[in-house]
Amino acid sequence: MSKDKFSLAVCQLRTEVVYEETMAKAEAMIRDAATAGAQVVVLPEMFSCPYNKKYFRVFAERGHEETCRRLAAWARDNRVLLIGGSVPETEGELLYNTSFVFDADGRQLARHRKVHLFDVDLPGMRFHESHTFTPGSEITVFDTAFGRFGVAVCFDVRFPELFRAMARRGAEVICLPAQFNMTTGPAHWESTLRTRAVDNEVFFVAASAARYEGFSYECWGHSMILDPYGTALAAADEKEQTLLAEIDLARIAEVRAQLPTFLHLREELYSVAN
Repeated sequence: MSKDKFSLAVCQLRTEVVYEETMAKAEAMIRDAATAGAQVVVLPEMFSCPYNKKYFRVFAERGHEETCRRLAAWARDNRVLLIGGSVPETEGELLYNTSFVFDADGRQLARHRKVHLFDVDLPGMRFHESHTFTPGSEITVFDTAFGRFGVAVCFDVRFPELFRAMARRGAEVICLPAQFNMTTGPAHWESTLRTRAVDNEVFFVAASAARYEGFSYECWGHSMILDPYGTALAAADEKEQTLLAEIDLARIAEVRAQLPTFLHLREELYSVAN
């Protein structure tokens, strides 16, 4: 492949209550993805910790450092750029929902702390991440061997300003570790992902956890890899699986030439953050 083309995988794994079971499964899925040719691998939100408030601090007590050490080793051993989903990150008394990124040498390239916390009152569900987590305060865009990437986490996707800012900062591929649920997933998951890809004319990679039927929080699943036109290059159902797609960054220029929305921004009428 040319340097503008690379293979990207999403590992849609089911997070288990037992940490070591999940970590062994994640390691195996990353290894298999790399063997299949993946050069970039993306994991889901809270991939190492069950998505339930009663587990967040319990799992955080072990510290995020051990999980990050393993992420770095998996990236290095498999020679992949690893978007490490997200994990409970501790800083003093504060707890963040954080995505760590490691390059193929195992070096940390970036860290994104979830900016918008999932505080909702839905039919049959009340969930307030802010009772446990502290929000991040940075837009995360960074250079890699495969181009310029951006990372956000789950509920961040409902705030289009964040993604326009990423695109204006040069992001070509935006990765979204996530866990939409059985209410918001069927209603908004695919439509929101396609809209963010189309609005910003970027590749959009949404890495969901697989569904854990009967667990207190059931995830929708349905990970997707979308091109800048909003076309699905790969899509999952709710089960554990790995998606693989070829990313051709030349597609961005092609789409932006056809639909040059960035040339027609009316910033005298509205503000678009850089």
